Amino acid sequence: MMESLNEGRRMWRFLAPHIKFGKNALEYLKDLDGKKAVIVTDPGVRKLGFADKVADFLKDAKIKSTIFDGVEADPSTEVVEKGVKVLGEFQPDWIIALGGGSSMDTAKTMWVLYERPDLTIEDLRAPVMVLGLRNKARLITIPTTAGTGADSTWAMVITDSKTQTKMELAFDEVIADVAILDPEFTYKLPKQITADTGLDALVHAFEGYTNLWRNDFCDAMGIWAIKMIFEYLPRAYSMGEKDKLAREKMINAATMAGLSFGDSQAGFCHSMGHSLGSLFHVPHGRAVAIALPYVVQFNAKKIPELYADIAKAVGIPEFSRDTMIKRLVEKIKSLMKEINEPISIKESGIKREGFEKNLDGLIKRAMKDSCTLANPRNVSKEECRKLYECAYEGKDIDF
Repeated sequence: MMESLNEGRRMWRFLAPHIKFGKNALEYLKDLDGKKAVIVTDPGVRKLGFADKVADFLKDAKIKSTIFDGVEADPSTEVVEKGVKVLGEFQPDWIIALGGGSSMDTAKTMWVLYERPDLTIEDLRAPVMVLGLRNKARLITIPTTAGTGADSTWAMVITDSKTQTKMELAFDEVIADVAILDPEFTYKLPKQITADTGLDALVHAFEGYTNLWRNDFCDAMGIWAIKMIFEYLPRAYSMGEKDKLAREKMINAATMAGLSFGDSQAGFCHSMGHSLGSLFHVPHGRAVAIALPYVVQFNAKKIPELYADIAKAVGIPEFSRDTMIKRLVEKIKSLMKEINEPISIKESGIKREGFEKNLDGLIKRAMKDSCTLANPRNVSKEECRKLYECAYEGKDIDF
């Protein structure tokens, strides 16, 4: 195994919430100590009855609750402001984020502004700030998908309602106090969401294991999550509710992947995917996964040892490193095909004319993305262009 690329640091940290997982993990709420809780979710999750189920357990704990279901995909500053108003009126001592990454990000940002009414969302762009949270409330995250990892990370992505640009906000303090991983919430996930979010988790784990700020704890979580996802994502996709073990393993793997990349940071797959999602509205997990085979080939010039580690972990025989990495890329593409995901930008439905028209914009956004900083190999503007062009056609990287 390669030595840590973070050798210049004398100290690092590994942040994680208290995690409750397994069948009936939600029953943890029955013994929760508190007075009031606001459940932050989206209309779809509420319609499924999940928010009411959470509220019922809170009632058993004699905690009064209310539901804010205004969360939307790519949550906006406007939605956050509405949610903060609800918190201010209800004055909870628990905030419970229920749903996918959008609900988690919304709840975290609401929490910060509830605790710190002297701040605006714009103020949160400052890279270093002590917020002083937990004077009013604590946070519980309950994922209903198996992919985003937002239940265990300290980042928030909020869209500015005026400019429609995504703000990437991050503070150590917004790590949840408790994450509840109850696989029952994922049993009936549609195939497309299962695939998209599962691949999101896979990319998190890959980048958690290979990025510049990787460490022993990130490595352990990342490589085990990769192993689990290759084994259980096809089963969860094809069998759905019938394979409850696969659903349980996938929600656990997604959180492990979140813990891995949460501390080592995301890399250029996310830079490319964020840009692709912003300009073409490709779902996040699909967008970052399209980039994965090509970024692996690109980064392998710098860190072949790490990709050989991953290849070995997922059952690829020990040949030369080049051969193992080639087979790893083939295995990634095979997994994507098995769950009916595109392995190129062209296959995602984006026409050549639109791609070429927006290519400069894709490059500009990707190069400015904060995730680029932690990628193990430096990326030039021209290399970024070549990566996008190869990803569009599905061609191997040879530079």
